[in-house]
Amino acid sequence: MPRLTLSPGFVRSMQSGWGQADRTPRLGVGAAEAAAAHRARLSSALPGRRMAVAAGRAPMRANDSAYEFRADSDFLWLVGVAIEGAVIVLEPVSGGHDATLYLPAPFRPGDDGFFGSALYGELWVGPMPGLEEYADALGIRTRSVDQLAIDGGTVCAGAGGLGADRSDELARVLSELRMVKDAWEIDELRAAVDGTMDGFAATVAEIPAAVRRGGERWLQGTFDRHARTVGNGPGYTTIVGSGSHAPILHWVRADGDVDPEALLLLDMGVERRSGYTADVTRTFPASGAFTAVQRQVHDLVERSHRAGLAAVGPGRPWSDFHVACMEVLAQGLHDWGLLDVSVDEALSPDGQHHRRFIVCGVGHHLGIDVHDCAASSYAAYQGAEMREGMVLTVEPGLYFHSFDETLPPELRGIGVRLEDDLLVTRSGSEVLSDGIPIDADGIEAWMRSLDSRSGWGMS
Repeated sequence: MPRLTLSPGFVRSMQSGWGQADRTPRLGVGAAEAAAAHRARLSSALPGRRMAVAAGRAPMRANDSAYEFRADSDFLWLVGVAIEGAVIVLEPVSGGHDATLYLPAPFRPGDDGFFGSALYGELWVGPMPGLEEYADALGIRTRSVDQLAIDGGTVCAGAGGLGADRSDELARVLSELRMVKDAWEIDELRAAVDGTMDGFAATVAEIPAAVRRGGERWLQGTFDRHARTVGNGPGYTTIVGSGSHAPILHWVRADGDVDPEALLLLDMGVERRSGYTADVTRTFPASGAFTAVQRQVHDLVERSHRAGLAAVGPGRPWSDFHVACMEVLAQGLHDWGLLDVSVDEALSPDGQHHRRFIVCGVGHHLGIDVHDCAASSYAAYQGAEMREGMVLTVEPGLYFHSFDETLPPELRGIGVRLEDDLLVTRSGSEVLSDGIPIDADGIEAWMRSLDSRSGWGMS
C-alpha cells in the first residue's frame, strides 16, 4: 500500500471532530471470572514467583499483510480474551499474587497512528478497547505495555516478545493445570462441539454440490464459513480428504475433486471466541452408501473406536484407550492377512507392525488447544491416570495409501477415521459429540436425513 502523504492540512483535519465509539470488549459470559480462578490456581502452583505470559502478535503473511491474530493459549486461559501485544504479569505478594495486564494503547483520534497505522489504527481496523475498558471488563489492573519491565527473575511463557527466555517450567505448570477443566470450560467445550455438529450437517449437505463443482475446497470453505459464523473460526485447519486423500493424516491442502464413489474423511472443529475447540472426525461415503469393502474397513475402525470409548474413565491409565483401540485394529489386520507376524508380536513394544496403517496416536487432551496440554511432562500426561473433568479425544483409524503395494488393490486409497470428544465423569465418561452416528448404517441414515437441504434424493 502506498505511504499516505501527511500534509499539515490533512493532519490538522484529522485531529478533531470525532465522537465516541463503542469500545466495549467482546467477552463471553463468565470468561472474566473463569480467568481470575485460573490465575488463582497458577498462583497456588508457583508461590513467590514473578510470572509473565505474553499474548503474542499476528505474524506477517506477506509484505504488510498480517495473518489473523490468535492469542497464545496460556494467555487466553489466564485473561479470558485475546489482546494482541498484551502481557499478563503476576507479582508475588503476601498470600498469593497481584495481576497486572500490560497492553498497547490503541491509536485513537488525536494520535497520528489513528489514521497512519494500517495494522493498529482505529480508522483502519475499527474501534479498539483500551486500558480503561479492559480494566472494567476484566476486573484487573491495566497499564501501558510501554511500562513493562522484565528482569532476570521473571519466569515467562506465551508467544514471545518479552525480551526474556521462555520458561519451560512455567509452560509445563500451565499445561498441567489446564488438564482438568472447570465447569465454565466444560460449557465452552460443549458449545464448541454443538456448533461443530451443526457444521458437519451443513458440510455434508454440500457433498453433491462439491462433486459437481468445487471439490474438497468447497466443503472446507463451507465448514470454515460456518465456524466463523458461530464462533471464532475453525480450531485448526479443516481436513477434507476424498478418495486417495483420505488416508493422508493432515490433508489440509484440500485441492482435489470429490469422488462420488469414494469415501470422504472430514476432520473439523469449531473454535469458540474463548479459544476452546472441538475436534471431531467422521468418514462418509460420498454416494450416501458404503460399498462392501468400504464398509469392511469402516466396521473394523468402528469396533476399535467402541473399544477405545469403553476404556475411558476416572482412575484408568491414560494408555488404556490407546491399547484397547490398537488391539482391535491389530487383530482385524491379522485376520485380513495384512500382518506377517502374530497379533501378540505386532502389539509388542519391539513389534508394532500394524502401525504401518496407523502411524498416529489415537487420542489426546482437548481444550483451549486442539492438542491441549502439550507442554506437560510424560508423568502427568501419558504416564498418568484419567481424572474427572478431563476432556479428550478417541480417534482410531486405518490409512491405506494408494501407493502402498503391500495392500490388495481393493484396499488402496481407503482412509477411515472416527473421532469423538469425551468428558471424563465421576463414574465413566460422556461422549460430547454423539450427535452423529459412528456405525455405517447410522451414518447412511444420517446422510439421508439431510436430503431436504442437499438435493441428494436418496431412496
